[in-house]
Amino acid sequence: MDYMKIYESWCSDPYFDDQTKEELKAIAADAAEIEDRFYRRLEFGTGGLRGVIGAGTNRMNIYTVRQATQGLANYILAQGGQERGVAIAYDSRQMSPQFAEEAALCLNANGIQTYRFESLRPTPELSFAVRELGCIAGIVITASHNPREYNGYKVYWEDGAQITPPHDKNILAEVAKVTEFSAVKTMSREDAQAQGMYRTIGSEIDDRYMEQLKKQSIHPELIPQAADKIRIVYTPLHGTGNLPVRRVLKELGFTNVYVVKEQELPDGTFPTVAYPNPEDEKAFTLALALAKETDADLVLATDPDADRLGVYAKDTKTGEYVSFTGNMSGMLVAEYVLRERTKTGTMPNRPALIETIVTTDMAKAVAAAYDTALIEVLTGFKYIGEQIRLFEQEHTYDYVFGMEESYGCLAGTYARDKDACVAVMMLCEAAAYYKLKGMTLWDAMLAMYETYGYYKEGLATLTLKGIDGAKKIQDMMSQARSNPPKTLGGYKVLAVRDYKEGIRKDLVSGETAPAGLPASNVLYYELENNAWCCVRPSGTEPKIKYYFGVKGTSLEDAQEKLAALEQDTKKKWDV
Repeated sequence: MDYMKIYESWCSDPYFDDQTKEELKAIAADAAEIEDRFYRRLEFGTGGLRGVIGAGTNRMNIYTVRQATQGLANYILAQGGQERGVAIAYDSRQMSPQFAEEAALCLNANGIQTYRFESLRPTPELSFAVRELGCIAGIVITASHNPREYNGYKVYWEDGAQITPPHDKNILAEVAKVTEFSAVKTMSREDAQAQGMYRTIGSEIDDRYMEQLKKQSIHPELIPQAADKIRIVYTPLHGTGNLPVRRVLKELGFTNVYVVKEQELPDGTFPTVAYPNPEDEKAFTLALALAKETDADLVLATDPDADRLGVYAKDTKTGEYVSFTGNMSGMLVAEYVLRERTKTGTMPNRPALIETIVTTDMAKAVAAAYDTALIEVLTGFKYIGEQIRLFEQEHTYDYVFGMEESYGCLAGTYARDKDACVAVMMLCEAAAYYKLKGMTLWDAMLAMYETYGYYKEGLATLTLKGIDGAKKIQDMMSQARSNPPKTLGGYKVLAVRDYKEGIRKDLVSGETAPAGLPASNVLYYELENNAWCCVRPSGTEPKIKYYFGVKGTSLEDAQEKLAALEQDTKKKWDV
């Protein structure tokens, strides 16, 4: 059936509500908009759904949410997991409560128990709840840091991590089979509650989650000593972080925490920021203004579902606030954890630090300094969560810390996804530790550069929307794969890892070897002098991403090398 016929059926079929039909009839004269909404089903990727909110098969709405949930329900039933149930959380985005409700009622209609949070919660608390309640799966309704018009649907499995093989592919296959809305089950909330299928959870899980966060503290005794000396500005960017972040800081003893009032309350329209992403400097405008007012030591922002953390720290020499990348803040916490656990004798016997392949190479130097194994995984925190499970099953390593360049990390194994709440807590503890030594976090970062090397990383993205954009992204990857560059940014390309083909080719010797990780549409270029470049399509947005890394002799040298590498990469691939 072509997209226009599907559009017409949505406009006339009594299955769809009047509001949906009115929205669609309003675009009757816009052929391009109709095509974009109906040329495909919203793709259920290896993590779930993400898309623009609206009516249509290629949009996030109650019908596409039910359709995906029916596929998940079919898989859970095939696994015999209906009695264990599914935990469900949602963030502050538009339609999040409704999508969470629709998912729960679809599962209930299929005979599957649900545990739905009473109000919005951070994504990492959902990860924790799945394990704490012994559920077979979890769902969180969020589009993370995407613009306001988006929402999403992420699926977790019983280990508390986002779905990984074989469950991701198997669930995707079940969702693909649900082609008719008549095959989708639902029921009323009243009936679901009367049958004991629909359960509401809240404060009891919050309390247990909070206890697990505080257990990650290494030096809780230092915090009261520094509490009146350190000032923290925090913004939840209208998302889920406000209550848990403030609570954990208060319970640990931090007293000077200033919250950006204009961004304190949940609001899915994100009225004070166009892009609620702590990677974007514009998201910090209000927080930095408050920081200058209060003479804050550090400035923190969490994204709407509180799994990513952005950081600025004061440079006392200039009085200005320095922006930290996810690599920088992650390494500060990683080194603090490894060093202090070693000093206090609380390091496990077989410690391991996990990072993704596009994360800073400084992690390798830090891990080596503390005799810790360094494990690399594909991009996506779900692969870090998967490694924690494998460590436990195979008794190979003991997880100490995991991080990715995209502003996410996890201390502890209580959850299996990145957690901005624990990141805030650990970073503030590290700030207190350094404050008592007369140092800021920026001083500590400079000390790390001096000790381990001046590592610098960057990211460039190209957004290509719609049918033509998706095809162009695939064409660009094919071209890069068939014509590998011999140099990038003045660096000789030593080897190419093609994770889709599963091959690492040494361009010097011509020898090939296994790439060493699962198949994924990723190209990684090993360059001379500790530099590298990686290219991959985004898994959640219509983008192709280019990552770069260098090692310099100073901050200035590293920045110059990074700029040259980025410029040459963009030129070679017309970014």
